[in-house]
Amino acid sequence: MSLPKEPRQKMINLMYLVLTALLALNVSVEIINAFKVVDNSLISTNRVVNNSTQTIMASFEEKLADPGSAEKAKIWMPKAQEAIKLTKEVYDAIDEVKQKIKIAAGLKIDDPEQKFGEENIDASTRVMDTEGEGEKLRSRLDEYKKKILALDPEVGALLKDKLPIDMSIPKLSGKKLGNVTWAYAYFHMTPTVAALTLLSKFQNDVKTTENKIVTEFHNKVGEVVVRFDTYAPIVGANSTYLFPGQELQISAGIGAFSKNVKPIITIGGRNIPMNDEGISVFKTNVGNSSGSVPVKIQYKDQDGKDQVKELKIDYTVGVPTGAFVSAEKVKVLYIGLENELAISGGNVGDEKVTASINNGTLRKVAPGRYIASPTTPGKADVTVNADGKTAVFSFRVKSVPSPTPMVGQSTGGRIRTNEFKAQMGIRADLKDFVFEGVKYDITSYTFYATGAGFNEAPGIKPGIRGGSFDAVQDLINRCKPGTTVVLDEITAVGPDGTTRKLPTIAFNLY
Repeated sequence: MSLPKEPRQKMINLMYLVLTALLALNVSVEIINAFKVVDNSLISTNRVVNNSTQTIMASFEEKLADPGSAEKAKIWMPKAQEAIKLTKEVYDAIDEVKQKIKIAAGLKIDDPEQKFGEENIDASTRVMDTEGEGEKLRSRLDEYKKKILALDPEVGALLKDKLPIDMSIPKLSGKKLGNVTWAYAYFHMTPTVAALTLLSKFQNDVKTTENKIVTEFHNKVGEVVVRFDTYAPIVGANSTYLFPGQELQISAGIGAFSKNVKPIITIGGRNIPMNDEGISVFKTNVGNSSGSVPVKIQYKDQDGKDQVKELKIDYTVGVPTGAFVSAEKVKVLYIGLENELAISGGNVGDEKVTASINNGTLRKVAPGRYIASPTTPGKADVTVNADGKTAVFSFRVKSVPSPTPMVGQSTGGRIRTNEFKAQMGIRADLKDFVFEGVKYDITSYTFYATGAGFNEAPGIKPGIRGGSFDAVQDLINRCKPGTTVVLDEITAVGPDGTTRKLPTIAFNLY
């Protein structure tokens, strides 16, 4: 079997040869899993793109209700709705074709495990080539692209060459183009799992097309409106355990704060003005007994309705001679970190103070200074014995939160092509965490690229070790405006030694 020069067919033929050899050795799991990884990445990307489209349609609803933009929204929103309808019809049709291929590969409809011959190379050939489903799909995709572009001639002319749908027939070495069908070029002698992945790629093409056309229609009306639909009081105290004469400080505000509509905040019966950061700060010196301070917040929501939130801050006044335990960083102990505790026996000397913990270990490092190393999430009780008198102090115990995967300063979405190409790899960023210097290391990821530069076949590299882009630089060099890049199956290891699976991130290059 000679190898053609055309890249995509060369890849498929090589894959077929390798798969056949591996099947003879009964070790085809790795190849099947590689295709599954790519298919899952495509499905994940479709969800990301679909969420973006839903946000735009929600903004359309806002603009339809706004007298200032209603007239334009009445013109462009129906066109966006028609684009979504056309896309759903084609997307569902591809799902039906997938099901036919699975059934041809041995799927039993009533099988709860949904098993079929993933390595079967006859099913896709029979359904897509011999039975003609492939050419029907090609005609349907061609018709879909024409209808989408015809929804508005001006927008259609703008996006004609920017949509990812390319139904041209790849050139196959040794065959004249007139003798090769689109279905033959893509699905002849292709393993079932690979055929399903290709069909997912076409679903991704129509979802991306839908998003592009809906975005352009929305741009004819104005910017996307994001409404805040939840308001929550922000109230905090500098401490809820104090000694007589110490100062109690309470800060209060409201989420989604706007300087144009300032809330009225009453703390302890006094009207407290807000500072430039939208926070009212109340200070008072506590007496000898415990108590509480009422907080009342009055504000208008985005619909102009008056809202009132009331709560109270409880505080405890301790005995000056009593023992105390204070977390040096936060009121939470984290697994895998050295949590610094300050432990005192009040008016009892440090030499007469001992301490223990019931979750993990507690190590003394200096007079009054300890390191707590909990092992189990939940609660930890620190018991302090000060000259024969004991007191128990409880702390919450948590795992260090999972980090956010990032490329450069971005967590996904639209990014300039040159900016993306300039990045060195993926990193795990633990944002706004109280402990400084806590580091996660990326251990593996899968790289997937589709769209511009990859119209004939997606660029795929699963199981990349580490977070560097060195191993995928050849694919990154092919990226251009219109390319969609998905980083999936991202894993990272943190200070507690456990491996975390991080969420998929996707980038649309422009």
